[in-house]
Amino acid sequence: MRRIFFGPDASTAWMRKRLQRELVHYRHYDLDIRDKEAVNNIVKQASSDLELVVHTAAQPSHDWAARDPMTDFGVNAQGTLVLLEAVRKFAPGATFIFTSTNKVYGDTPNRLPLIELDKRYELPSDHPWFNGIPESMSIDQSTHSLFGVSKTAADLLVQEYGRYFGLSTVTFRGGCLTGPNHSGAELHGFLAYLIKCTATGRPYTVYGYKGKQVRDNIHSADLIKAFERVAKQAPRPGSVYNIGGGRRVNCSMLEAIQICEKITGKKLQWTYSDDNRVGDHMWWISDISTFQSDYPEWSLRYNLETILREIFELNRDLWQKHISW
Repeated sequence: MRRIFFGPDASTAWMRKRLQRELVHYRHYDLDIRDKEAVNNIVKQASSDLELVVHTAAQPSHDWAARDPMTDFGVNAQGTLVLLEAVRKFAPGATFIFTSTNKVYGDTPNRLPLIELDKRYELPSDHPWFNGIPESMSIDQSTHSLFGVSKTAADLLVQEYGRYFGLSTVTFRGGCLTGPNHSGAELHGFLAYLIKCTATGRPYTVYGYKGKQVRDNIHSADLIKAFERVAKQAPRPGSVYNIGGGRRVNCSMLEAIQICEKITGKKLQWTYSDDNRVGDHMWWISDISTFQSDYPEWSLRYNLETILREIFELNRDLWQKHISW
């Protein structure tokens, strides 16, 4: 549905075709996760042979959610419930990994005592959360955006199926997830879309906070390695982890633009809008120490410039030919 959400640029059909071509045992089922009967049939067929479910299906945009709240909530919340029930009924021994979002915290991070620097907002170095925001931050009494609400509902469902029914569920509350295979679009896919615009001359709009809003970023390979750790060492039912680049891999919008221009050798054609997106964070860095403590063999391998350079190097020929436009 990414094509429906964000247009043809964001479609992942090309990756599906690649998987079907290159992986002998890959099987693709073209279905909607809101379709209870279809999901049940697949999980029931696998039954006790099903070892791992990685649930990444979502409507991931603030702006899109406001346009169609029913579809957003249906995909994010109802779809998650359908998957959880299917696993509970037919494959209760499987580990269930859910990719949630840091947007479950709403705009609470904006209440932190942030300092405005030349190119970013920052926490004082003596603040207890300087190295990142922990899972203990409240998810209540804040503005989430409708997308944040639907993902919070799903997040709590996954936790509850772990705690109440004893399923091996783990929730990853991600910051910005990216990589060279990211089909970035204007409404979703920050770094991938930013460097694509820089390389091709496509105009880009920065929304609010003077472009000094900070995000941590994690390469898809590092995230998948985290999934692999969980698959090998089943989680405590209902586990929750903030996951991202942490203090090591983060940037402001202005800093990201500067790096993209350095890598591509081109100037980004960008404009600024004073209107920030509803519920957007001024500063987000994940405290990943809880996950690192539970899974000490895992560590980050990619830094910010390496991530952006890899996206650029593996996609610039396609961008130059305008294949993905």
